[in-house]
Amino acid sequence: MIGRLRGKLIVKRAPQLLVDVNGVGYEVEAPMSTFYNLPELGDEVLLHTHMVVREDAQLLYGFGSEAERSFFRNLIKINGVGAKMGLAILSGMSAEAFAHCVAENDVASLVRLPGVGKKTAERLIVEMKDKLDKVTGTALPQDLATAVTAVNDPVSDAVSALVSLGYKANEASRMVRAVKGDDLASEEIIRQALKGTAA
Repeated sequence: MIGRLRGKLIVKRAPQLLVDVNGVGYEVEAPMSTFYNLPELGDEVLLHTHMVVREDAQLLYGFGSEAERSFFRNLIKINGVGAKMGLAILSGMSAEAFAHCVAENDVASLVRLPGVGKKTAERLIVEMKDKLDKVTGTALPQDLATAVTAVNDPVSDAVSALVSLGYKANEASRMVRAVKGDDLASEEIIRQALKGTAA
């Protein structure tokens, strides 16, 4: 299996990429969340990959971080969610936004994603919520928080830090949303969020 690619970015035409690794061109499909952070054509790129081998094709999916790939792998384990839908979900909303939809039973927001109908949205919420509850702040919630941290967003950094402190992902998101003020550094958001729970 191919788990990682490092090479020269030759083509980027969403959702397709072509990466030259020592003279071999790998065709890779990637979500928009990865596309936004790609280097210029001709520059070196590092992608964490997920390979799917079918009877009629071998497909390679690329992600900008291990956490994003892990999130994708959790999504495609759900009945009725294939790789294309997994890419659509990652392209349409951040991992934090998805976790919030799951925590709040927000079917309406998931149905806005391309290819996601009401039944699929309900299944996503039921199955992912079950994972969030069982794991209680370790595997999946940390993956979700880490995937968001990659974009250097202070709010996402704060959520990630609270999760690593032992809070559940949905609880950490709620605490951060309660903090008032714009353009705060992640340290200040964390400080105020923790102060709010102590009050």
